Amino acid sequence: MARAIATRPSSTGDRDFELATFQTMTTLRRFVADDLFRFNNVNLDPLTETYNISFYLQYLAQWPDYFVAAEAPNNACMGYIMGKAEGTGKLWHGHVTAVTVAPEFRRLGLADKLMGILETVSEKIYNAYFVDLFVRVSNSVAIGMYEKFGYSVYRRVLQYYSGANSEDAFDMRKALPRDVNKESIVPLPHPVRPEDLEW
Repeated sequence: MARAIATRPSSTGDRDFELATFQTMTTLRRFVADDLFRFNNVNLDPLTETYNISFYLQYLAQWPDYFVAAEAPNNACMGYIMGKAEGTGKLWHGHVTAVTVAPEFRRLGLADKLMGILETVSEKIYNAYFVDLFVRVSNSVAIGMYEKFGYSVYRRVLQYYSGANSEDAFDMRKALPRDVNKESIVPLPHPVRPEDLEW
């Protein structure tokens, strides 16, 4: 299902508003396999993880509702979100595996729209208790953005990111309506290691 949204309309008059709306229409739709050949402009961002093809295809097959692309009027890939449902009992939750927007399309509210879709899918389709994500502790811009979206730091995961740019991560969470008492977001007082993660 595709949805069109208007972003940053002009306030200088009706004619300008119509033109701005036309120029900035964004289609939000399910990510499809062909998008893997069109998202290089998004994945060139050094903070965006790029996975192998089978990883993306697994998400497309198992969690298609969680994989959404934002497309410009010229069919350019503006950004995407991918996620999944995992856990058991009160740890049943939606997980943001990746959310990213191409540099030329930032500050239009796309990340907010994409996160909203994932949260709605988690709540309405999977009846999850919360949504979580991992973010590098040095990525203050992303942390601030997630906090603006209602996420808070649940715990620090030591050396979550490995390789040349090894770094700790924050596990950030946002409670959904099913978690009436917001138990899922009570911060842990101590850091954990990747092998201590539940899933």
